[in-house]
Amino acid sequence: MSPTPPARRLRLHLPRRMFAQVLLMQVAIAAGVAVLATGLFLAPLSDQLDDQAMRRALAIAQTTAAQPQIAEDLTDTPATAGGPVQREAERIRTATKAEYIVVMDRRGVRWSHPTPSEIGRLVSTDPGQALAGHDVMQIDSGTLGRTARGKVPLRDSDGKIVGAVSVGIAYDSVRARLLHAIPGLFAYAGGALAVGALAAWLISRRVQRQTRDLAFSDISALLAEREAMLHGIREGVVALDRGGRIRLLNDEARRLLGIGDEAVGRSLDEALGEGRTADVLAGRVTGTDLLTVRGQRVLVANRMPTDDGGAVATLRDRTELEQLGRELDSTRGLIDALRAQDHEHANRMHTVLGLLELEMYDDAVEFVGEVVGDHRATAEQVAEKIQDPLLAALLVGKATVAAERGVALSLADRTGLPDRLIDPRGLVTIVGNLVDNALDATAGTPHARVEVELQAEGRIATLRVRDTGPGIPEEQRELIFTEGWSTKQRPAHRERGIGLPLVRRLAERQGGSASVGEAAGGGAEFTVVLPEALAAADLEPALSVPSDPHAHTVAEEESR
Repeated sequence: MSPTPPARRLRLHLPRRMFAQVLLMQVAIAAGVAVLATGLFLAPLSDQLDDQAMRRALAIAQTTAAQPQIAEDLTDTPATAGGPVQREAERIRTATKAEYIVVMDRRGVRWSHPTPSEIGRLVSTDPGQALAGHDVMQIDSGTLGRTARGKVPLRDSDGKIVGAVSVGIAYDSVRARLLHAIPGLFAYAGGALAVGALAAWLISRRVQRQTRDLAFSDISALLAEREAMLHGIREGVVALDRGGRIRLLNDEARRLLGIGDEAVGRSLDEALGEGRTADVLAGRVTGTDLLTVRGQRVLVANRMPTDDGGAVATLRDRTELEQLGRELDSTRGLIDALRAQDHEHANRMHTVLGLLELEMYDDAVEFVGEVVGDHRATAEQVAEKIQDPLLAALLVGKATVAAERGVALSLADRTGLPDRLIDPRGLVTIVGNLVDNALDATAGTPHARVEVELQAEGRIATLRVRDTGPGIPEEQRELIFTEGWSTKQRPAHRERGIGLPLVRRLAERQGGSASVGEAAGGGAEFTVVLPEALAAADLEPALSVPSDPHAHTVAEEESR
């Protein structure tokens, strides 16, 4: 025989949609609160009604005992059904709708009672406390059933206790009041439950619209997919709320911006500091594919507003692309220079050949000597004043390029820089950018000239690059140091507006500054001050610290 199949367990299947579950839970909560509130209200209501009934009975007893005629009749007349005490007590009972009013003497003998046959008999409950001068409130049972009672002493005109007054309120009336209040209470609870259910439905409808009628499982899957996508892509993603505070950072954004989880919940200015990067991500600078420099990285940012008033910004690292673009420009410049040198060399060779064919040997020797001497003189002049080999090689190469472009590049007489640079590559980047900008500004102008001045005083290095170009208007002298700002035409392979911001960033990283002003003879004069550029005189150059390799590879030409 096959085994008996196990009994199926009863399972409650909740609705899958999020809004339906929210509605069900809110209605259940509202119903539970209504039931709990009703129970908490009914529990003390019975005690309150009992207390009210006892206090009412006590008040009637005190009012009755306060009449001096009753105490006088109690001592002067016998306890009879038609006596003055019975008549007065019944009058008060009828007026107050009390269950009974019993006036007794000090022995506990009744002088009044709703049932006349009880007059002259002892009371059914102990009157000791009232006869001792105390007011008493209690719920007790007597000859007329269960009542709420109030007992007070009865005093004569001299204040002597001559008896007591006991007043009872029928307990059935108290219970009737409680039962009478229950339907109204349930009506209020039902109304509150209906309002709560309506509010729950409205809230659930709003949740349905905001969650687009998704189930909890769908939302969980979306969150898991979002986490995988955000932390898997190679673009930085920064999500902002409507107040401009960071609410989400993926791994790539943390790497590119150099911040961690502590930035979540803070504003962009607090997390990144004031600058173009914060302005671009906050939307204070508008546009697409906006360039910004963060540390030694060149970033391209795009910002998209969201329906809730926030925004999502994406970041791409263009450092390597800028490096390739820079290398491409350098290669093109080198090719142009070699082409020009080849043309010039051919002309010179033709000249030498002509002089030899004309048997003008002395003139040929003099011509060759002048050509070789000019190049040697330039190299010797640079090496004499600039003792750092990297920087000297850069200036010799720039002088050759300048000559081919029709610009005279020279060193100022006061130039002097020892071989004690801490970050020679960083200074090469700064000088290369400024000289390239100066050559661009002066090329093609009459009497074009660029002058480089490098001075060292203690550990401070001061660089000045002057040109005879058109100069920079005063209102643009700060704008040219902003990432992405340029008046030059953008080449096809890269962006402009990186070089001068990088120059200022490198200078400020060493505690220095970069500024621009007007040269003495017209044109522009760039000044860079580096307070900690040189090692102390008693330290070997080998102790110099190399710079970040990215610092000089992202150099970019800057236009005014």
